[in-house]
Amino acid sequence: MGESDGAGIESAQDAANDELVLAFGRLQGAAGRLEYLLGGAIEEEFGISHLMYEVLLIVGRAGGAGMSMRAIAQERVLTTGGMTRLVDRMEAAGLVARTDDPTDRRGKLVRLTAHGRDVVVRASRLHVQNIRRHFLEPLPAEAREQFMECLRILSHAARDALPRLR
Repeated sequence: MGESDGAGIESAQDAANDELVLAFGRLQGAAGRLEYLLGGAIEEEFGISHLMYEVLLIVGRAGGAGMSMRAIAQERVLTTGGMTRLVDRMEAAGLVARTDDPTDRRGKLVRLTAHGRDVVVRASRLHVQNIRRHFLEPLPAEAREQFMECLRILSHAARDALPRLR
């Protein structure tokens, strides 16, 4: 694949047909469609948004003590205000609880409740089935591992290029 450097873009049609522009558009399109399919299945079955599900995973990964709102916001590239509103809704639904942060007297830690742990486990079972069906099975079997590794690399590179949220 000859990679474009953008120098040959002289018209809107050139821009729309540039191989890198097309590749990135396909990535965005696939991500949006997969979000719709997989996130919709979680919302329909468990009554939570895909973003709430992802926050449950992030907090669950942190373990029993929980994690700070700022750390969760940075993981999801959200403002702390947006994260506070989301966690407010999750707390009202009984999925998470806030506790005082022993290392920061003004801070709060977010941890999963028993209900939150139950929901994330059950939702993950469905999610894994849908990931396999819509994300992996369409790919040639021999390309799946390399594809997932390339996604990991891209995700980390993009994360590292972002400024830290305040």
